[in-house]
Amino acid sequence: MSDKVFLYPRPILPPTAPATRSPEKAGGHLKGPSFDQVLQQQLEPASGLRFSKHALSRMESRGIQLSPEAMNRLEEAVKTVDAKGSRDSLVLLDQTAMVVSVKNSTVVTVVDRDSLKGNVFTNIDSAIIA
Repeated sequence: MSDKVFLYPRPILPPTAPATRSPEKAGGHLKGPSFDQVLQQQLEPASGLRFSKHALSRMESRGIQLSPEAMNRLEEAVKTVDAKGSRDSLVLLDQTAMVVSVKNSTVVTVVDRDSLKGNVFTNIDSAIIA
């Protein structure tokens, strides 16, 4: 009887660096906001409305500017339709119509008074006059 002995070579692994203390640590605690604070910031809805690139280009090409007072009225209108459960809304603000994605707090498109005639607004579930 012959007993065979098998020798397997050890795998070649990259050298590991010795454990060093991170410069961010001071006294065993990380500097900056805690994980919980960062998580809460990500979970909270962003305050204010955002404008899509399309909406911004429409506003620029048509010379539409919103005053701070008009922005406040727009934000209040979006809060109102959000409270009613709307997802996409048409907001009529002075001489301007805006389609707003309520769930994303984003103005999707902007149409001025001169371009309103003949337009059909689709994929909206509510409309509000701000």
